[in-house]
Amino acid sequence: MRTGTVTRTTHETDVHVSVNLDGSGIYDVKTGVGFLDHMIEQFSRHSLIDVTCRVKGDLHVDEHHTVEDSAIALGQAIAEALGDKRGITRYGSAYAPMDEALARVALDISGRPILVWKAQFSQPRLGTMDTEMFEHWFQSVAQAAGITLHIECLYGTNNHHIIEGIYKGFARAMREAVAIDPRKADAVPSTKGTLGG
Repeated sequence: MRTGTVTRTTHETDVHVSVNLDGSGIYDVKTGVGFLDHMIEQFSRHSLIDVTCRVKGDLHVDEHHTVEDSAIALGQAIAEALGDKRGITRYGSAYAPMDEALARVALDISGRPILVWKAQFSQPRLGTMDTEMFEHWFQSVAQAAGITLHIECLYGTNNHHIIEGIYKGFARAMREAVAIDPRKADAVPSTKGTLGG
């Protein structure tokens, strides 16, 4: 089993995240931000990565630190579970329709983190969560996990559908990328012999 656990405590948040890349999409998510919980649950369910994510954050200030630190810890836990990345498929991509919205996500577990983000929202919040924080959440995950991540909303009008499609697309792409390639299960998928930058 490929698992990772991260506990991260600062003056702003107390975060505990664990993942099992070889899971079945079981989740236990409580961040204090309801919409974020819903999205991380979608990620777990559709990636088949088991996720426990518990956050106690300074929500009396705002949700920024809670959102950011949950993403950092999730990315770190994924990186720990991947280890030297031996045997992984490495690349993943998905189109995810959500009613009238369509998201496209492509990623490379390259060790070279970058986010290319092409999505916009027409309202400032979903639930209590600022929509500007979604890009930041994905940036933080990509940075901490070492993922080259391209996300685009091709079209859509409903903000909930747009972001849910993005999370589901990310989940399906991750499911593909972290899977063990049976033809090369003993090898790091790089001509360098390493994936780390």
